[in-house]
Amino acid sequence: MVSQRQGMGAIPYDGGVAFRVWAPFASSVCVGGTFNSWSTTANALESENNGYWSGDIPEAKLDDRYRYVISGSFISGVQWRTDPYSKHVEDNNEGNGVIVADNFAWNSNIFNMPTWNELVIYELHVASFNRSSQTPGDFSSIISKLNDLKNLGVNAIQLMPIFGFPGDFSLGYNPALPFDIESNYGTPKSFKEFIQTAHDQGFAIILDVVYNHFGPDDLDTSLWRFDGWNENGRGGIYFYNDNRRAFTPFGDRPDFGRGEVRQYIRDNVLMWLEEYRIDGFRFDSTVNIRNIFGNNNDPSNDIPEGWSLMQWINNEINGRMPWKITIAEDLQNNDYITRSTGAGGAGFDSQWGSLFYSALFDAVVPPNDSSRNMDRLRDAILQRFETDGLKRVIYSENHDEVAEINRKVRLPDAIWRGNADSWFARKRSTLAAALVFTSPGIPMIFMGQEFLEWGSWSDRGSLDWNKKDRFSGIWDLYQALIRLRRNWFNNTRGLRGQNVNVHHVNNSDKMLAFHRWENGGPGDDVIVVANFADRNYDSYTIGFPKGGTWFVRFNSDWNGFSPDFGNKAGYDTTAGQPGTHGMPFSGNIGIGPYSVLILSQ
Repeated sequence: MVSQRQGMGAIPYDGGVAFRVWAPFASSVCVGGTFNSWSTTANALESENNGYWSGDIPEAKLDDRYRYVISGSFISGVQWRTDPYSKHVEDNNEGNGVIVADNFAWNSNIFNMPTWNELVIYELHVASFNRSSQTPGDFSSIISKLNDLKNLGVNAIQLMPIFGFPGDFSLGYNPALPFDIESNYGTPKSFKEFIQTAHDQGFAIILDVVYNHFGPDDLDTSLWRFDGWNENGRGGIYFYNDNRRAFTPFGDRPDFGRGEVRQYIRDNVLMWLEEYRIDGFRFDSTVNIRNIFGNNNDPSNDIPEGWSLMQWINNEINGRMPWKITIAEDLQNNDYITRSTGAGGAGFDSQWGSLFYSALFDAVVPPNDSSRNMDRLRDAILQRFETDGLKRVIYSENHDEVAEINRKVRLPDAIWRGNADSWFARKRSTLAAALVFTSPGIPMIFMGQEFLEWGSWSDRGSLDWNKKDRFSGIWDLYQALIRLRRNWFNNTRGLRGQNVNVHHVNNSDKMLAFHRWENGGPGDDVIVVANFADRNYDSYTIGFPKGGTWFVRFNSDWNGFSPDFGNKAGYDTTAGQPGTHGMPFSGNIGIGPYSVLILSQ
């Protein structure tokens, strides 16, 4: 008899467990497990006559192991398959699912998601964030560092993918079972404990999810040719089976046009939101969801059902939990990614700002000051999607841009390879950080930036937390920037605002100044001055929007951040008439080499 219970996968109830699985080309489906000595016939599911099979099994109970036993005309004998909806899979070659219940005892504390102009994101890889031995880090190892991150000032942790993968180490972008949590990181219960603890300390949790491809690892016992059927030698019911749409450089693309696959992805999103209380998502490589070749905006290569899937998911989230954020990694500077679904867009709340990153990288990495393009940097600061500055996430490092697998290094090493702790590398990498926290957008840092981590990042590596003490001044610099960005002292509100005017660009001397504000006035108007050259100024005239005294709130050349910083006086200044640089007032500032000043009234 088919089960009358709602849901997919293993569904515990008082007195047993129901099972439901999609296998349209199967002729029979049974459940084998520890409750029936792994019998291939003892517990048969019934066809629901719509491609789904289900049944109630009173013998099954929580913590039992199980797999599906499938036979059909496309299968020789029987094949064992891991439940695609399994929330806990044993880390073994067979891929046994574990029956778990959603019975976590959340405490009564209410977590309030920060407003998006208040967000400061910290991107983190679980295994390499805080390893104490040769084994990968886990959720508890993050908990032990939450006080450090809170003191730093970040309020959102973006976890790189946590789905199960083969072996002990992975970047996380090879998902075979997106409902499963990597066993090295913890269990569903320990992940909820981490989220509860993070929420109690004021952190939003943003999860990196991968729906543009599945695999390529561990698919043979799970989604690949799940019920035997396939065409053109491709992946079967969960995948496109035509050679034009099936391929991505990372693995096979799910069939976004098949209703059951769309439901599978949508159910996964809702599980993280509702069962795990995740606060948002970063969607990996959305360009590979919407575009066949995954590298352009050419409509002739669109995948319409990929577009509509993203729209459907974003509409679902906005309808249920509009305070949850969705961020796209598209990297094509496409306005339609963050345009509303009603206007034909994909409906994401924000997207990674690749244009900002590349302009900033090119402004600090070249050894010669003459190579720095202030006009291009101005355009990057001003760039936004539609009219909303928060529709982009901005950064000077992310996991892709520092990964060993991509033959890339951390920004201090990119500035001077092998001399990441040099004065030049420290000055110019912190100059880049200051631009991230003062430009319009949601700022993000990659773990370890705050204490000058260098080299190439690897999933098998570990942050060198000793650098937190060795470069404590760099940590203090990041902390100061984050507090100003969040208007900690109520005198830099404009850094959270939408408005920006890059009113001074000196491409000869590599100087740049811009005005940030929300509503304007004391405590709101902010002036940022950035010197991208290796020279001091005792007195440099810039424009100000208001007359009167402007106070230096931050000077990256302060020797408290590093003993060898020049401590060039970025003195408080009085702005008066006449104006300059298109501003009604002007004033003089002092500034050190490769330095940033932040001033407000």
